[in-house]
Amino acid sequence: MSSPLIIKAGPTALASIKQHGLTADAVEVLVGASGGPKWFSLFGLDQYLCAEFFKDRQKPLQLLGSSAGAWRFACYGQQDPAAASRRFCDAYRTLCYPAKANIREVSAISATVMDAVFPTDDHLRQVVENPVFLLNFVVARAKGINKLQNKALQIGALTLTAAANLVHRRTLGFFYQRYLFQHPLAAASFADLKDLPTQRIPLSGDNLKNALLATGAIPLVISPVTHIEKAGSGIFVDGGILDYHFDWPFSHKGLVLYPHFYPHLSPGWFDKNLKWRRGNKQHFHNLVLMCPSDSWVKTLPYAKIPDRTDFNKLTDAARIAYWQEVTERSFELAEAFKNGNYSLEAI
Repeated sequence: MSSPLIIKAGPTALASIKQHGLTADAVEVLVGASGGPKWFSLFGLDQYLCAEFFKDRQKPLQLLGSSAGAWRFACYGQQDPAAASRRFCDAYRTLCYPAKANIREVSAISATVMDAVFPTDDHLRQVVENPVFLLNFVVARAKGINKLQNKALQIGALTLTAAANLVHRRTLGFFYQRYLFQHPLAAASFADLKDLPTQRIPLSGDNLKNALLATGAIPLVISPVTHIEKAGSGIFVDGGILDYHFDWPFSHKGLVLYPHFYPHLSPGWFDKNLKWRRGNKQHFHNLVLMCPSDSWVKTLPYAKIPDRTDFNKLTDAARIAYWQEVTERSFELAEAFKNGNYSLEAI
């Protein structure tokens, strides 16, 4: 089999890697996408990156995520990031819901993952006080008709939002506002955001939990968060709605490392099925995108990476076994990266 790992790099990044290799100190930003269980294919990479690749790093590293990406990076910020990431993985991949569970039951069960990620208040403190791994993530605050909580009206509102997004991504600003929760030492980062209205909120021990719950609150699946300290009251939902894979000018210096489950980037949740709408390549000149190769994915059970439809298509036992196999095999990607056994391509 060919290499399980592909690295796609923008022109600035490609020239840097060819001349100097890919070093930890060259990376200024680490990005993590939404995508729920798709993340299990990257678990081994997360373990290697947080525990070995960045182990001796002294200068700050900006972490940027939404939804599952934000939860992953909340683990990086803890004193023992590999252990935190393992707790997150174990709690998430063993989630089970009763048949025909309603949104309140799904929300309550999903929230138990928080207890695994942050078993004590000290683990929260570690994240907001970490001087190296600086956690930043996105939450979407609903506006107008998307604030309605009646299920039928919500479906109509999301349909209207999707239709408007077809016309132009900027129309999302009529329906949602981006809330960027930022590490206290990261206030000046990501300064060039002009695509959508953005409110910046400093992270603290008082709002980290609720903000993380909000960035994973998938509409119609998990209840929204209605109050976040420093952000006020509102309907706060999945950050991936606005920034699914991100289409940002991440940084003007250094490299942007992006472990991802796909070789492409869809800006927002409503764009994921729009093959003609991908990230702006001008933003990706210094991007290093790491993703599993198609040949590797085809060797997985069901010849695909996990996704949320597995909850409905598989029994709990079959799904958990499948997700566990993928998470353990994801270390093959980490080994390929560690040993330089990857395919290097231009974006």
